[in-house]
Amino acid sequence: MHVTGLDHLVLTVADIDRTVAFYRDVLGVVPEEFHPADGSVRWALKFGAQKINLHAADAPFEPKAKVATPGSAELCFLSGQPLDAWQAHFDLHGVDVEDGPVMRTGATGPIASLYVRDPDGNLIEVSNAV
Repeated sequence: MHVTGLDHLVLTVADIDRTVAFYRDVLGVVPEEFHPADGSVRWALKFGAQKINLHAADAPFEPKAKVATPGSAELCFLSGQPLDAWQAHFDLHGVDVEDGPVMRTGATGPIASLYVRDPDGNLIEVSNAV
């Protein structure tokens, strides 16, 4: 028995609209409204073959993480654009780089990374494979 991939993950956020705007405008993901079987309206952030589902902290969705709270995640995104272009892009959007570029080890080998924070304080790593 073994798993073969990651379909999606969930971020609990304080403000869905603010989160959607950040990930769309700063990271270039595609926001998508979707309607689960229960008839609710939810939002996801799509990129490549992955997505991040958003849960509003003030309207928790069951089932959920035992301690679902905004700002508790660390996410690493891979990019083909060089980190100096990302630095300029972050500057343009008023997003402070907390660290980097620094060398790290990713899932498939060495990466160079910049670290920023999303509106909830989640740590966001943008990386290039090296």
